[in-house]
Amino acid sequence: MLIFDEYMVSVGSTNFDLRSFELNDEASLNAYDVRFARQMTNLFERDLKSSALFTYVHWRSRGWPEKASEIVLIPIRSQH
Repeated sequence: MLIFDEYMVSVGSTNFDLRSFELNDEASLNAYDVRFARQMTNLFERDLKSSALFTYVHWRSRGWPEKASEIVLIPIRSQH
């Protein structure tokens, strides 16, 4: 979900990368409605309150199973 200035909401599967724009079949619904955008902003802010910050320090201190799986999986992943 993207919210633009409490004016427009875009919901869908599209990622902001060249693969999504050029290769993948993606779909998004864009709604130009101030009331709906405010509702979605409130929902996002409510969800943000229950989220946890994930920093570079957290990523660096991940366990060896995660690090090992990344070493194995990164070379064979389907998207670059």
